[in-house]
Amino acid sequence: MILYEGTMEKFSSDVMQNCIADRAAEKYMAHYHRRPVDSEYRSWAYSLAILNNSFQYAGLKDSHVVVEYELPYSSKRIDVLVFGTNDKNEDSIVLMELKQWSNNNVEDSDSEGNVFVNYGTHKEERPHPSLQVEGYHFGLKDFLTVFSENDAPSLDSCTYAHNYSNEKDAVLYLPKFEKALESFPIFAKEDAIKLGGFLKERLQGGKGQFVFERFAASPVKPSKKLLDHTSDMINKQQIFNLIDDQIAAYNAIITKAKKISKTKIKSIIIVKGGPGTGKSVIALEVMGELMRKGQTVFHATGGKAFTETLRKIVGSRAKNLFKYFNSFLRTKNNEIDVLICDEAHRIRETSNSRYTPAAMRSNAPQIFELLNVAKLSIFFIDEYQVVRPNEIGSVDLIKEAAKGFDIADSDISEFELKTQFRCSGSDAYLQWLDNALGIRESDIAELDSKMEFKIIDTPQDLKKVIDQKNSEKENCARLVAGFCWPWSEPRRDGTLVNDVKIDDFEMPWEHKTDFWKWATDKSGMDQVGTVYTAQGFEFDYIGVIFGKDLVYRKDKGWQALPENSCDSMVKKNNNELEKHLKHVYRVLMSRAHRGVFVYFMDKETEAYFKGLMKKS
Repeated sequence: MILYEGTMEKFSSDVMQNCIADRAAEKYMAHYHRRPVDSEYRSWAYSLAILNNSFQYAGLKDSHVVVEYELPYSSKRIDVLVFGTNDKNEDSIVLMELKQWSNNNVEDSDSEGNVFVNYGTHKEERPHPSLQVEGYHFGLKDFLTVFSENDAPSLDSCTYAHNYSNEKDAVLYLPKFEKALESFPIFAKEDAIKLGGFLKERLQGGKGQFVFERFAASPVKPSKKLLDHTSDMINKQQIFNLIDDQIAAYNAIITKAKKISKTKIKSIIIVKGGPGTGKSVIALEVMGELMRKGQTVFHATGGKAFTETLRKIVGSRAKNLFKYFNSFLRTKNNEIDVLICDEAHRIRETSNSRYTPAAMRSNAPQIFELLNVAKLSIFFIDEYQVVRPNEIGSVDLIKEAAKGFDIADSDISEFELKTQFRCSGSDAYLQWLDNALGIRESDIAELDSKMEFKIIDTPQDLKKVIDQKNSEKENCARLVAGFCWPWSEPRRDGTLVNDVKIDDFEMPWEHKTDFWKWATDKSGMDQVGTVYTAQGFEFDYIGVIFGKDLVYRKDKGWQALPENSCDSMVKKNNNELEKHLKHVYRVLMSRAHRGVFVYFMDKETEAYFKGLMKKS
């Protein structure tokens, strides 16, 4: 998606006629079906006009300009791309991030690579602009095949902070950022001519339209799947290129972890984010980096499917570092340097279960056990993925428990991941889904066309769609359903019972004793997954059987029907069943990178969703 593109002459003319922001806003409304916020509109009008001065100084006559280019597989947009050729007649592209930050609203951060930015209403920890640009730079190189060709265009990336002065002791130019600045420079407000020279050197040969068309026609490489690279992340090196808010969280964690050996003070980092925002990617990249630095670090979750899959993937050397939330009953205080709690919304009231021996039982809340064992506790959390009454993980729970360990507010850091990397990079799809399910209100009531979303008429047709996707690319798609049928043990000969029955459609649930294999083993292509096996995983495509345990009625809205649920642990004495079922279907309908296909057993619920789709 691009909000504006044209020749340098057209760009300059639109700036001079004060309509450049209007052109971008028109494309924005056509794509997102809503108006841009006033601050974004003003930034286009103001920043692009200032940038045009450097374009004019550079004398760029035959270049091509793109404004607000959306990164592949991401909801993040690059401010400006300029296309042309250099003095050697080689194709050249310049990537630019425009910042309206001033010296007065930028402060240094203790976290290496981060700064604090005061936005007036709130202060936020952000990656240094050079590191932010680095993320965009390698995001393009990772995903566009044009940069892998023998005569690949050069890509140079920079920031233009046109309200910021490179004065003495300016935070953005501190010595600790020197290495990042060398590779990805920042041009301050005094540097308009210097920026013009930078652009002229790389783009003076013109032919920008040709270079842009080559760039625009470049095939996009498949996105990286977390589980395909987990072993290398843990055992070898960093694999994923982090973007924007991910960088800020990662930097803060690594910096804090470096300092814990010198102090006995406990600290907490909370990273919030919806499905597909990269929580598990950061968790595993952090784990691998800290292990390579010799620190004692463990990864814990509350779900068996995800943990057992990770253990299998990383191999015997590292598998014992992957634990469950209830694994720390007998671990001593501060025995661990860093404890990474992934999917922290699945924290339970207590670690005790019916299988816990009497001698091992604890009177302590599970959150206390997790905070007790580590000097630094990191919680990755999405409160809208709580799907069972005994799952109580929340930001408030963590902060309240911190008081019991005398952890000061200053030793608790919070980050929120907003950039979407799943669902075709469409944050709008997730907001639409949340709005549709009545989970939380959103300004976005239209379905984003970037994400393929289709309602399928029969369960047989749904299975055919998923089978077709798996025939095109093996093991890329899965079928899931609400827990509306019993779950039988395998037969003596190992075959599975066809529990999921809709008229003459029959399929088995995932294997009851080896259910953790469902997401990655090829056998999972012919089994239906529950929310408990799907949570934490991602696929190219997902097929969802939306059961009759949660229905929509025109006169009453959403209703839970416990008589249609076979999930006894969820429906028993649960006065929040409707909320939990909404979360279940949110999880199921947000597992895919590219497409979601849904069969609705209840036709009034189907009609409701069809009505929401027509609005787009």
